[in-house]
Amino acid sequence: MYYDSSIILVFIGMALVLYAQHKVSSTFAKYSEWPTELQITGQDAARAILAENGITDVALEHVPGDLSDHYDARNKVLRLSDATDKATSVAAVAVAAHECGHAVQDAHGYVPLRLRAALVPVTQLGSTIAMPLIFIGFALSMMQLIRLGIFAFAMVLVFQVVTLPVEFDASNRAMKVLEKQGLLTAEELPAARRVLNAAALTYVAATLSTALQLLRFILISRNRD
Repeated sequence: MYYDSSIILVFIGMALVLYAQHKVSSTFAKYSEWPTELQITGQDAARAILAENGITDVALEHVPGDLSDHYDARNKVLRLSDATDKATSVAAVAVAAHECGHAVQDAHGYVPLRLRAALVPVTQLGSTIAMPLIFIGFALSMMQLIRLGIFAFAMVLVFQVVTLPVEFDASNRAMKVLEKQGLLTAEELPAARRVLNAAALTYVAATLSTALQLLRFILISRNRD
């Protein structure tokens, strides 16, 4: 199972993920050095965007680390990282606006966001049991276990596929509101778009990597039939 020719699919997936991670870190680092003309922080931008959308029930919190920014829909908290919260860069404002995009999605009942939230328990279970089932199934030549493991692994891919429109939509909302509210200048907006595109690439790469891994499992299981 581990050294057949289909393992190239795993290597391709790993390469995609590594490239995407490099792209987002280098792009964020580049535009973290570009201070916004208005000198507003990521937190300032987040407050302005939430207020513009009439969102008053979302708290802003600081979270340690870089690029650990996220919106917690369950607790209605938008958390901004060290590199975003108090920073006045184009990158910081872009990331803060993106996370606000998720808060706006939540406030408007955006269906893909609801679906992603509903899939979380199933996905967590699938990601936990998939590999053990597949490995044990191959070790014992039990096709039922292999198929069950592949199905569990497929649920992870479903979650990632549903995540893609959620992330793309949040970025589109971010760009629109940054332009509408004049938080970034015409020269800064393209730079913000590059930051968000690089971040989106990580989700695409992760999804493709999972799809390639799933394909490998399917191909190997068919050879065992």
